[in-house]
Amino acid sequence: MKNIKIPLRILFVFSMLFIFYIATLLAGCAEPVGFPQSFRVYYSDNYSQLIADANYSGEVKVEGIQVITQQVSCGYAVIEMLAKWKNKSISEQSLLSQNNGKISTSLGSGFLNEMTKQFPEWKIIRCVNLPNTELLRQIYSSVKKGFPVPIEFAAKNTDGKWTLHFALVNGVDFPNNRIFVLNPYGYEETYTIDNFIKATRYECYENMEWYFSAGFHIGLFNKNTMYLLSSK
Repeated sequence: MKNIKIPLRILFVFSMLFIFYIATLLAGCAEPVGFPQSFRVYYSDNYSQLIADANYSGEVKVEGIQVITQQVSCGYAVIEMLAKWKNKSISEQSLLSQNNGKISTSLGSGFLNEMTKQFPEWKIIRCVNLPNTELLRQIYSSVKKGFPVPIEFAAKNTDGKWTLHFALVNGVDFPNNRIFVLNPYGYEETYTIDNFIKATRYECYENMEWYFSAGFHIGLFNKNTMYLLSSK
């Protein structure tokens, strides 16, 4: 989600919610705003048993997806990669034109709406705040069925700065501790399972800006988030 511009009205809302958040903490509130018990399940979820499960023992990969280097936004670039894979004439520039020069995919809800509009032949489900094991299981199952998995995660851009980012998982190899990610910064990455989970939970994001941190607290951004694709 590179180059997110924060409108003044959103900054105002963030400021007010942040003040409320601090006030509730000072007042002795037991649960931070936006973090009920059900939201925190992924913190304690142990996914090691999945690695030894025979049902997930084979490497799975979706071939034929061309990684591109984003020119407009990571959300648009992921859509372009999927479009080229399915021989559809959709590009970052055409998406920008369709949206009157605006980026419609800065947030997950906008990405879901744009994906639904561009791929009406697919059923697309956005899953947020999943337990670690469920995230990994669903990604594996989707790739095995021939569908790559768009994800939201933390990644460093070409200048080495941390960003909230969209990318595409196109392969999983649990026995060899590998998850393959097509990154719109222009390359394919191979993650260990632990590092992948740290990225999807944003734990690897160093010195996160206060407005992003506040966004996670109020539910504007989510962790362990993916988009499941399937044929209608």
